[in-house]
Amino acid sequence: MGDEELAAPGSLELVRGFVNTRDLELGTERLDSPGGLRDWLAARGLLDRGADVSAADLRRALELREGLRGLLLANATGDPPAPGAVAAVAAAGRRAALRVEAGAGELALEPAGRGADAALARLLAIVVLAQAGGTWARMKACPGEGCRWALYDRTRSRTRRWCAGAKCGARTRSRAYRRRVRLSSQAPAK
Repeated sequence: MGDEELAAPGSLELVRGFVNTRDLELGTERLDSPGGLRDWLAARGLLDRGADVSAADLRRALELREGLRGLLLANATGDPPAPGAVAAVAAAGRRAALRVEAGAGELALEPAGRGADAALARLLAIVVLAQAGGTWARMKACPGEGCRWALYDRTRSRTRRWCAGAKCGARTRSRAYRRRVRLSSQAPAK
């Protein structure tokens, strides 16, 4: 998949990258330990390399990631987000100690704490600013079965659904076709 064409603008790419630390299709997990979470966050300037990251921090990060994935899936399908996704993001939001910083005439949301929760708070601040700026609706998760890859919809019409139409889109349309054929062959004759 040409991931650069799916990239989000600016800091929103951090959120997309965070969601894509788990590849459902390949079954890979980049945040497989507290150290893996620390390394991922530190490589993106969200956390000090020497910071302590606990198993509880990892659990909260994974819950937030999957909650965000659920919100992105709702953006892609137009359906309401799953209650579990909303609950996971809301729980992270309650832990997110953010403060408003003023500098050079601009305001910024900055984490008030430290550690992994502060890094997750920074990701949530990016989401809030993207919603306020109108770019969040373009963040989506591919609805292809077993995919759910996060992408940024750059189309003028804002109608991109799949990470790759020739792959996930074709697979999903093919499954739907086979399902319709199967159901029509099982329908009673009139």
